[in-house]
Amino acid sequence: MPAREFDPATVLFVPEMSALAKAFCTSPPYRAFARRVLVPWCLQGVRPTGEALEIGTGSGAMATQLLSAHPDLRLVATDYDPDMVRVASASLARFGDRAVVEQADATALPFEDGRFDLVLSFAMLHHVVEWEKALAEAVRVLRPGGRLVGYDLLDSALFRLLHQREGHGTRLMQPGELETKLKDLLVTEPHTRHAASGLLVRFQASKAA
Repeated sequence: MPAREFDPATVLFVPEMSALAKAFCTSPPYRAFARRVLVPWCLQGVRPTGEALEIGTGSGAMATQLLSAHPDLRLVATDYDPDMVRVASASLARFGDRAVVEQADATALPFEDGRFDLVLSFAMLHHVVEWEKALAEAVRVLRPGGRLVGYDLLDSALFRLLHQREGHGTRLMQPGELETKLKDLLVTEPHTRHAASGLLVRFQASKAA
């Protein structure tokens, strides 16, 4: 399948981040937390190599740490929100041609089938009302044997309250929904693990040959 061009007029399910969320993910405390805690926890022992795609990069905090810690990694970082694309572009400029930042709809990624060795999704799927489409797109652009790695929020009173205050559309995963969707995709060795007393779920899988 050829690469798809990004057309904002066709986007129905990917809202821009709220002002509160933008302020949080661009803050120095969040960047420090991402560097010291989130990235190692999210990778689950996977060593990033080759060409990776991050969907929903936000400020680029996670991407910055990944590129710093893994000098042989090349990364395409995407986000739907143009403000976050500008912030991430500035953050990742120092990595030169190892980092590219693009605006993209996670439910219709503008990349050809089988391009990437690794696709990363860090707490972004709940920002996509039809997150199943984003997950399927992530698998589509993986090469056979490539890895899908990430984590997301599970439905809870706490997260419903937080996102209600943000005032933009989200869809939190119900327990078991992610596992069911992964079984429907062309992946092998799907693995999920709940954390933080059931508030979060980590996941990884390999694309089938």
